[in-house]
Amino acid sequence: MRSDAMKKGLERAAHRALLKSLRLTDREIVAPWVGVANSWNEIVPGHVHLREVSEAVKRGIRKAGATPFEFNTIAVCDGLCQGTSGMRYSLPSRDLIADSIEVMVEAHLFDGVVFIPSCDKVVPGHLMAAARLNIPSIFVTGGPMLPGRYKGRDLTLTDMREFVGAVVAGKITERELKRIESVACPGPGSCSMMATANTMAATTEALGMSLTGCATTHAVDPEKLVLAEKSGRRIVELWKEGVKPSDVMTEDAFRNAITVDMALGGSLNTCLHLPAIASELGLKVPLDLFDEISARTPHICPVKPAGQYTVKDLDEAGGIPAVMKELAPLLATGALTVTGRTVGENIKRARVLREEVIRPLSDPVHREGSVAVLRGTLAPGGALVKRVAVKDEMLSHRGPAKVFDSMEDSVEALMRGRIEKGDVIIVRYEGPKGGPGMREMHMVTSILVGMGLDTTTALITDGRFSGSTRGPAIGHVSPEAAEGGPIAVVRDGDLVSYDIPERRLDVELSDSELKTRLSGWTPPARERRGYLRRYAKMVSSGDKGAILF
Repeated sequence: MRSDAMKKGLERAAHRALLKSLRLTDREIVAPWVGVANSWNEIVPGHVHLREVSEAVKRGIRKAGATPFEFNTIAVCDGLCQGTSGMRYSLPSRDLIADSIEVMVEAHLFDGVVFIPSCDKVVPGHLMAAARLNIPSIFVTGGPMLPGRYKGRDLTLTDMREFVGAVVAGKITERELKRIESVACPGPGSCSMMATANTMAATTEALGMSLTGCATTHAVDPEKLVLAEKSGRRIVELWKEGVKPSDVMTEDAFRNAITVDMALGGSLNTCLHLPAIASELGLKVPLDLFDEISARTPHICPVKPAGQYTVKDLDEAGGIPAVMKELAPLLATGALTVTGRTVGENIKRARVLREEVIRPLSDPVHREGSVAVLRGTLAPGGALVKRVAVKDEMLSHRGPAKVFDSMEDSVEALMRGRIEKGDVIIVRYEGPKGGPGMREMHMVTSILVGMGLDTTTALITDGRFSGSTRGPAIGHVSPEAAEGGPIAVVRDGDLVSYDIPERRLDVELSDSELKTRLSGWTPPARERRGYLRRYAKMVSSGDKGAILF
């Protein structure tokens, strides 16, 4: 046991004395030590219930004969940070989370870890830590929130934001908006749509790092606590079996996770997170792999925002096991999982219970998966778009640029009616370095959709988008403006075009004009302090996963 170095032998009497101050018995001290990394806090809806989940995990650990030690990690709520300076801290929090878990686990020599995360950057931060530590590990993701309900309609947070645009457009009143906001989010859990939080929970299960069915078991479902206790028992078995994350998160597992992501119509943020997780294992998940897998994976789950259903519907339809059962011809079903069984064995008895929610491969929602990687003169390093959330009439577009050097300036222009039909909104200096922190532009896209401009007007940015984004929103433009990418020198009125089926994104300038503009370019001076200052110096570009070096 790793923990023996801290507790075994004559020379460790002082260590044992400290442990006994925690009211541990001799038996608990000599047993395997299991860290319980819990991201509970009182500000994030996806985490507020995790104390109860942790208690269930610890019961399972004790029943299996090991000793649990719970510790806390930070967690940022993307929903609350949207449209504020706080969003600059969301993506950078991923690396702080991974680092803090590494410190706690390595400092105290735990023999295994149960990870209890929820929400957008927290799940990948925990997965990065698990990969880096490479000791027996298992995940209990916090679970989705139930959908809200208003006038017979299921609501998610993305609906809530689009209602703001509807108020601006005069479609609903502020009084009605007030009624809607009181019922849109009825309790704890990650927002009930295929945004980043639920996409990452699904990919965690698809990677093989959580028990079967964990991803869509809702936060308020009593089965979540059953799964938590089972996971507590299972971590001790994983320790006995010597199964490590590197045995589970293999190249095949990452391909499986991307395939499930594409079929679900999941978040673009996985294109940042899966490469970062893989890098901790010495594996490479390049941007083009997402495009390759997306091209051969049909989108079969019309879950919001790329459809009309919620994650509750997906759970009722059979959850991720049923999705993977339908996708079996496209998966590496021999991949090992933390259940101790292979993917194929885990999904053997899975059934699709609602075919309108999990469609057959022969009758998909879209022939291709959710992500398209675009390249061209505006994005030589690549850019991303959630293809399945774009209406057919906007799969290609050409129009004059309206250029903004911050998200706030673009929102003001929208609210003041300065954006016209046919425009291409360019929001730059919002990338990993330029923001810094690569803020989500979800406020911009939500207002666009709410105002009905998503069929005429495109948005292009070196920032990123929430998994709940829909419409012609192209992000992750690389190189970003702060690194001197072509997006830095686009001017108002320049013609910008994209063609999603052809995977193109261009600014219609000659090579000589681009070179002339770039030769005279200097980045704007921006004050950076504290962690964000260090982050901006260390972070790689979005097409590389925004990994710290």
